[in-house]
Amino acid sequence: MAQCPLCNSLQELEVFCPNCKNKLEDSGKVSDYFDPYGHYNDEETVKMGDGYPNTARDQVCPHLMVCQECGYDEVQFIQEI
Repeated sequence: MAQCPLCNSLQELEVFCPNCKNKLEDSGKVSDYFDPYGHYNDEETVKMGDGYPNTARDQVCPHLMVCQECGYDEVQFIQEI
């Protein structure tokens, strides 16, 4: 089974805010915001309800990236390895 390199601290993502050019902070998996107990489920079950239809098929993990300076946020799809 593939694993997310960000969730497992194998790599760090450097994405910058298009508004103020500060580095965006990784706020974790998007699915963690939908269900406070979702992290107890297996990853395939979580991916079925994460709001993105192709995360399981494409083996990607959606992470919320947030600018602490101006509040900008975006979702980055991290390729699992």
